[in-house]
Amino acid sequence: MTSRLERLHRRYSAHNGRRRDFVFGNDDRAGVIAEMVGGPGVHVLDLGCRTGALTQHYAEGNYVTGVDVDREALHIATERLGIETVWADAEDELPFADDAFDVVVAGELLEHLSDPDAAVEQVHRVLSPGGRFVGSVPNAFRLKNRLQFAAGREPEPDVTHLQLFTPTALRSLLDGFVDVTVEFAVGRFVRLHPRLMARVQIFSAREAPRAQAASDGGRARAARQEEHAV
Repeated sequence: MTSRLERLHRRYSAHNGRRRDFVFGNDDRAGVIAEMVGGPGVHVLDLGCRTGALTQHYAEGNYVTGVDVDREALHIATERLGIETVWADAEDELPFADDAFDVVVAGELLEHLSDPDAAVEQVHRVLSPGGRFVGSVPNAFRLKNRLQFAAGREPEPDVTHLQLFTPTALRSLLDGFVDVTVEFAVGRFVRLHPRLMARVQIFSAREAPRAQAASDGGRARAARQEEHAV
């Protein structure tokens, strides 16, 4: 029987195809995320790194491990940057020790997951206390999406996008962290009204001490499950 990881590899290998190196809004996001990652000497876990097109902006001087379901993309990332890569599913238990990383990056990943809560739980586990979780997701709140809904059309044409994150939904997912910030980027009219015009949300959050993080994360997930049940 074909494993889930193998099925994901086949799906994303076919979906990415020749566009493996494309990163939506890379010019607008890369510098912001690189500044959040910091360095040098930072141990970074890059979830959904693909070919390293975004990773390259914060790899120099840091110790980066890239994770993706697309094996061919990981091979390119290794050749391009010389980073360690691991073929794994971010929703499963990651093959890393607790508190192993100073920073975890998830650039345009969470919207592709069927269970982003499971991935966030793994981030909590592998992130050292005080470490940073940074990344980005599409902005489902933006005006264009609302107009698409009003016209009876799907707001998101990418069939691999399984989640729609409004700013409120993103902050809810990050409830188990502290010092959460959300910035808005990508789009010609972002300055006019960031929440309505931005195509991307860039987030940063800090891991609390272990006991507090586990307690807060458990309560946050329970609240979301109760909300969905209603």
